[in-house]
Amino acid sequence: MWVRGGLPAQYQAMVDLGGGCGLRQGEIFGLPVDEVDFLTGWVHVGFQVKRVHGTLVFAPPKRGKVRDVPLPDAVAEALTAHVRRFPPVKVTLPWLTPDGAPLAKDLMFASSANNAVWRSAFNDQMWKPALVAAGIIPPPQKGKRYASAREHGMHALRHFYASVLLDAGENIKALSTYLGHSDPGFTLKVYTHLMPSSEGRARRAINAAFQTTRDLDCSTQTGQMAA
Repeated sequence: MWVRGGLPAQYQAMVDLGGGCGLRQGEIFGLPVDEVDFLTGWVHVGFQVKRVHGTLVFAPPKRGKVRDVPLPDAVAEALTAHVRRFPPVKVTLPWLTPDGAPLAKDLMFASSANNAVWRSAFNDQMWKPALVAAGIIPPPQKGKRYASAREHGMHALRHFYASVLLDAGENIKALSTYLGHSDPGFTLKVYTHLMPSSEGRARRAINAAFQTTRDLDCSTQTGQMAA
């Protein structure tokens, strides 16, 4: 989360969405405020902003995987604070293709010019400088661009999201749905290395059981002493 503090204030909640809900970058850029249900605790992922032949358009999520993702309280609080400080901006883009029908959405995040956020400009001017400030990547050599590496992109937030859920015991099928994958087998293949080891799960399970037993014993002893 150190990266969050290195971003301009109007973009900091993007980190909460990526790391707390697993949204892709384009889905974060294309998230309308009315797709966030603060009352029931769900985010409906139905749009993304993508570049088609040099033009930004609204489109469905990758592979058309429209989905609903649980909205954790911590993320809801961050988004609520964001919306209060930076009200949603109505952005109109063509649907699917540069000559598609215009579609207007009140987006959670917009550029300083109140347009949709361009991926390349955001990555080079906002995201990677924040990584440098956090000490994650080195600054580029003078006169050169940042090194291109997938692990240096916002996609790392989805990996964080997956690792947290897997470590908490979430099943692959549910995680696959939340990530918008077509096949749980693909999710398993991509994130197998993030799954906690069986011995690690065994230790945590027994430790938790022992702790519960100790708590009950202490409670019983306290009650007997009080009597």
